[in-house]
Amino acid sequence: MRIRKKKWAEPELSVCDFFVKNPGEHAGNWKSAFSEEQPLYLEVGCGKGGFAGQLALQCPDKNIIAVDIKIDMLGVGRRTIVKLFEESGKTQEEIDNLLLVCYNVEQLDKIITPDDKIERLFINFCNPWPRARHKKRRLTYPRKLEMYKSFLADGAEIRFKTDDDGLFEESVAYFEESGYEITYLTRDLHNSNFEGNIMTEHEKMFSDEGIPIKFLIARVKNRVND
Repeated sequence: MRIRKKKWAEPELSVCDFFVKNPGEHAGNWKSAFSEEQPLYLEVGCGKGGFAGQLALQCPDKNIIAVDIKIDMLGVGRRTIVKLFEESGKTQEEIDNLLLVCYNVEQLDKIITPDDKIERLFINFCNPWPRARHKKRRLTYPRKLEMYKSFLADGAEIRFKTDDDGLFEESVAYFEESGYEITYLTRDLHNSNFEGNIMTEHEKMFSDEGIPIKFLIARVKNRVND
């Protein structure tokens, strides 16, 4: 997603208690980065922060790491998250189970390691990169799915949503080829039996346009001890 330069983004993030300035310092020990040790959830490409903010409010017993490469986007995300918490009757000082991180997903395994044991990973409305020479940039491309395995806990799952038909169908194949088991799949999320969906900014926009939302849940095969 393109976003205009926000001159205020870096100054606001520099004094934000839930923005991580040096993520590499937490590699292998993200649980201790939060005020309370809890299961870790990760969103890659968190955009304007609406999903991460809602998730943090709905799941106070989980710690959420929300990653995006664009500092200006994270600045918008900070404001979005603060607003969501305030609207729920909480202060920004109470945002203690969510951290914003500015980092390139291509190198995510440098800051999140097998010791972190992420229990759920969210990929929401990532760039579809439709041209053949660009497909390797997709957040669901096999090379990235292999990287995610390095820090996913046993039994962990990936939840993937998109409006793009081509990206979805090819991603289904990516997951299967990469050794993931698809445990839930729908090509029309809002008319499915799935409960507990958190709507993102993009999701509302596409849904309002009448575009069905594609969604799947996948987990790594043979990772859970019987």
